[in-house]
Amino acid sequence: MPKVHLLKIAHGRSGDKGNASNVGIIARHPDIYPFLEAELTESVVKEHMKHVCKGKVERFELPNIGALNFLLYESLGGGGTVSLKLDAQGKTHASQLLRLELDVPQEILNLVE
Repeated sequence: MPKVHLLKIAHGRSGDKGNASNVGIIARHPDIYPFLEAELTESVVKEHMKHVCKGKVERFELPNIGALNFLLYESLGGGGTVSLKLDAQGKTHASQLLRLELDVPQEILNLVE
C-alpha cells in the first residue's frame, strides 16, 4: 500500500473553540469517507498532534457530508484572547493534520487521481 499524506484524499479546515482547536477533515470523494472513519481515530490524531494538543482528542462523525470533526483540547495556550502562541486560533492545525502519512489502498487513491 502506498504511504501518502492525508491531504491527498481529504481537505481540512480549522479554528478555535476557546482553548480547544476544531479540525474538520473532509473526504475528497464520498467513497473515501469509510476509510477515513476507520483509520483516522482519536488516538492517531492525538499522536500526530501531540506537539500541539496537551489534552484529549474528541471525534465527531458527519457521514452526511463525508467529514470527521476533531476537538483538540488544551491546544491553544488558553484561547485566542489570552494566548501568547503565534497561532492562538488554531488556523494552522488542519494543515498540520493533513501532513499525517497513512497507508492508503490504491483503490482509494484511484478515486482522486
